[in-house]
Amino acid sequence: MTTPDLSGKVALVTGGARRLGRVISEALADDGATVAVHHHASAAAAEDLIRAVRARGKPEPHAFQADLRDGRQADALGRQVADRLGRLDILVNSAGVMVRQPFGSVTAEMWDSVLNLNLRAYFLVAQGAAPALRAARGRIVNVSDVAAFDVWPSYLPHSVSKAGVEMLTRGLARVLAPDVVVNGIAPGPVLPPEEEEVGEKERLLGTIPLKRPGSPADVVTALRYLLSASFVTGTTLVVDGGQLVRGRVT
Repeated sequence: MTTPDLSGKVALVTGGARRLGRVISEALADDGATVAVHHHASAAAAEDLIRAVRARGKPEPHAFQADLRDGRQADALGRQVADRLGRLDILVNSAGVMVRQPFGSVTAEMWDSVLNLNLRAYFLVAQGAAPALRAARGRIVNVSDVAAFDVWPSYLPHSVSKAGVEMLTRGLARVLAPDVVVNGIAPGPVLPPEEEEVGEKERLLGTIPLKRPGSPADVVTALRYLLSASFVTGTTLVVDGGQLVRGRVT
């Protein structure tokens, strides 16, 4: 696949300082984009990313701090990036949280915390960024999750939030057409959990028809395709090694 030339373009990556968001930020910088790295409480990680990209001779990223659970901050983020960097061509919504919340233990506060970050913020960031993205005839990529399509009994708020992202992706593709292309990526097991339980890796491998874990590079491949495809909008690429078609027991 041809790597897109993003020279002169500005890309905002929410949650872009850590884990999958960092990999996405680095890939966009490697492809020539000036990356706006959003973070909430990961200032040190954002600065480390900026130094690493600068050392490779790529366009220097810029850090933007915001608590996306705060609706006003989420709505303002895209405009702040466009005002500071002069334009906004790409929005990658990837900030999120995945918390085990067994049914019967979920409080209203826990529900709101997950849905506000994983779903509401995606909408508000996109809505606030829409004028700049329309002007640039830009693109949005929403990072979802295979949990959007499957029932994970101990992660119902998470699954509901990601199912909402799927509808949001289709809805944004319609309301922003023809100016902005909107698609999604639903990763499966491409990064181990930060606190992986004993035996979890082996159990996950047993759910993957390809019999191997994926990697963040697989997500980057999907992202690069969606940033270059000219006639694809309102769809989600599932990157899970076939896990979804087999089904997962949680």
